[in-house]
Amino acid sequence: MSEFFRRSRFATRARGTQESYVLDYRLLFTFLWQRDRNWDEIRAEDLEDYEYWRRRDRNNPGRIGGSKWGRELAAFRLLYDWAVSRHHMTGSPVVLRTKQLPDGSSIKVPELAPTDTRSYNVKWLTPRAYRVWRDVGLRGYTADGLPDETWRGRNDGRDAAFADLLISSGLRRREAGSLLLTELPDTTVTQQYYAAHVATATAKRSDRYFYVSRSALKAIDAYRVSTRAEVVARAQRSGVYDALPARWLVRSINNRGSVQWVDEQGRPGKATLDDLDDLDRRKLYIEGEHGIEPMAIWLTETGLPMRYRSWNRVFGLANARCKAQGLKVFCSPHMLRHSFALQMVISLHYAMDRRLGLTAAERKYYETVYGNVWSLVKDLLGHASEETTKAVYLEPVRGLQLETLLNDASDESADELLARLAEQTGLILDIPQDVSA
Repeated sequence: MSEFFRRSRFATRARGTQESYVLDYRLLFTFLWQRDRNWDEIRAEDLEDYEYWRRRDRNNPGRIGGSKWGRELAAFRLLYDWAVSRHHMTGSPVVLRTKQLPDGSSIKVPELAPTDTRSYNVKWLTPRAYRVWRDVGLRGYTADGLPDETWRGRNDGRDAAFADLLISSGLRRREAGSLLLTELPDTTVTQQYYAAHVATATAKRSDRYFYVSRSALKAIDAYRVSTRAEVVARAQRSGVYDALPARWLVRSINNRGSVQWVDEQGRPGKATLDDLDDLDRRKLYIEGEHGIEPMAIWLTETGLPMRYRSWNRVFGLANARCKAQGLKVFCSPHMLRHSFALQMVISLHYAMDRRLGLTAAERKYYETVYGNVWSLVKDLLGHASEETTKAVYLEPVRGLQLETLLNDASDESADELLARLAEQTGLILDIPQDVSA
């Protein structure tokens, strides 16, 4: 099994994909263990039973849908195709069938492949829907926009700042959740957006730049000097940082991102920020005014760096609170990335077609020099392909003539246009105007 993780196609998958697949394998292996079977003793009927339990068994409260099962099946096929090719098994439990394509060609697909998948779900929010979700779910407001006197949340500033960062920048959960204090852009010069860098080890494919709004950075700074400072001081007083089994105390960082540190046993270490993954970054500490503190931005109530996966639980609790308040609004970290992409493509088209008043010839020249809007959004998201950006992240406007949409109402703002798009397509989560007022 160790060979599979080190020297197979699994090793070439993106870090996030690898982590998801490992969780899928662990759950399947646990299911097999309860049947007194090892991972390589699985039969096709075992996988059929597992599919039933995962998707349709009413005794399983964690049943999943077709899209999730399709991704798990891809993980199992990767593992067991490898096992058969290495002669660890005589056959794969993932039984295949031949499927004819419209063009006359054929492909092999798993018999257990789901038939209820959709190419998209509702994964966009209008700006006003996001603000209501954030204020009610993360900041403890009531559905009518007033502070809730019963709210006992202690991390509302942190959680709202993280959400603002995601929707402002389009960063992935791991990218934003692994940022360090030293990687935040300098806001000395006043401007609307600032450029910053995503390290290769935390990005999905390669390092890239992202842009974040001044308002999002101000929210992070407010968190730094309030809640974050309090938990750091409490951890310092109680000796939490002194007792860490693994801690890298940073001595210097040069302008090329080279970091030098001393570990908990006094041994020197060196690397570049670009090469430090999320686990490494949780070990980085700096000497502050009142003692050592983490370099990680986002901290738990104990003062230790948060695991980036913990944000799913934060968002889940916020969704539950919104539901309890009678609001039909929900969100996930990746929905904010989708929403950023949609808002950006609308805003860029809006700026060029209406605010700048470009003629067709001027628009063509602008796109020749700077690239078209789709390409710009692709780069902002860090995608390798423009088609991925269009087909997956911008489904609500794919195939629409944006110029016609933008010029349909001359006095319509970009936010109002998004609200109208939500009503027309049914793909974007919005709320009634009176709820967001």
